[in-house]
Amino acid sequence: MKTGNTATLEQWLVARRELLEREKALTRLRDEVTKLRTQLPWVKVTESYRFESPEGPVSLADLFGEHDQLIVQHFMYGADWSEGCSSCSFWSDSFQGALAHLPARDAAFVAVSQAPLANLLDYRQRMGWKHRWVSARNSSFSNDYHVFYTPDQLAAGETAYNFQPGHHYGEHAPGISVFAKADDGHVYHTYSVYARGLDALNVTYQLLDLLPAGRNERDLEYPMAWLRRADQYD
Repeated sequence: MKTGNTATLEQWLVARRELLEREKALTRLRDEVTKLRTQLPWVKVTESYRFESPEGPVSLADLFGEHDQLIVQHFMYGADWSEGCSSCSFWSDSFQGALAHLPARDAAFVAVSQAPLANLLDYRQRMGWKHRWVSARNSSFSNDYHVFYTPDQLAAGETAYNFQPGHHYGEHAPGISVFAKADDGHVYHTYSVYARGLDALNVTYQLLDLLPAGRNERDLEYPMAWLRRADQYD
């Protein structure tokens, strides 16, 4: 690795303290954004979504289990794909350590994809994951939350992604959506995040951002060209 700018310890401390002030400002801004996120209005879910699960057909409300909050990973896995999306797998790897802790804060976690349930469960076993995974292939759920588009929608340009009408990356897209179950028994959609908004949820990217080379993606054909599924690295 090529040597970067060098300095004495005293010079390094000056630069590090300057950066620390920026980091503290970012932390304070993140706290403000987090507060605003909790204050977003809730939208009642009126569709009767049904998902394929190992227990049989389940509703969106069923996915909460005994909890009042639900985090959904929109995992890109097409019905005719031989394996799940490598970038969604990258994020799923990061989520595994959180699974034991989320219930302590009244939250459930589930991945939702378009592939048949058997494919999802086989891939989950291959990757060694423990999160719940259900198929939405027989419902409009993924389409309604703008992470899956029909051929007709793509042909007509009737798509939207990351809150931008007419925008999409292909038939499938990644994202996270959050839902809450209120005292009135109804389920509400409270938040969704897509695209680069997902970066903060990826532990590996946060660790790479600490390195002198950072993510080191600048000279690649595209930013994530280096990425492999966890069992495919040499």
